[in-house]
Amino acid sequence: MYPQTKTKLQKLFLILAYSILILLLDQASKFYVVHILDLSNLLSMEVIPGFFNLKMAWNEGINFGLFSSGRFSVRMILVIVAMMICVILFLWALRQKNYLIHLFSAAIIGGAFGNLLDRLIYGAVADFLNVTCCGIQNPYSFNVADISIFVGAAGIILYPNQSKN
Repeated sequence: MYPQTKTKLQKLFLILAYSILILLLDQASKFYVVHILDLSNLLSMEVIPGFFNLKMAWNEGINFGLFSSGRFSVRMILVIVAMMICVILFLWALRQKNYLIHLFSAAIIGGAFGNLLDRLIYGAVADFLNVTCCGIQNPYSFNVADISIFVGAAGIILYPNQSKN
């Protein structure tokens, strides 16, 4: 069985610490790719031929570019909605007792704030990881924040004992 977090302060610290760690990893990777590797100008780099590429994509919407318009109002709505979801998730996670649920929640929160920060800094989310296989070209790119959000959401959904508060 996984450990339980005992006090509200422990829960608060754990969730905030992991969220900030994920946010920093995400932002560091984006800074490196966009500014050091200059992928925003190069647009693409083959890392492992036929499998892994760095392919720059600026996502103004949500997943796969849905709701992208380039308009400031849409971007601000997405920022506000992301912040509200993070606050609700954070408050829910504080009520949970299980360590894994805290980590999964922190993964979502840290990733969401990483993408949110991109919207504020660049006006769009910087996506750059591209995996392709077996001769099929994947047109979509993603980032560390996206991976974190996916893992966190999958963990919360699939974790079998989440209802046992």
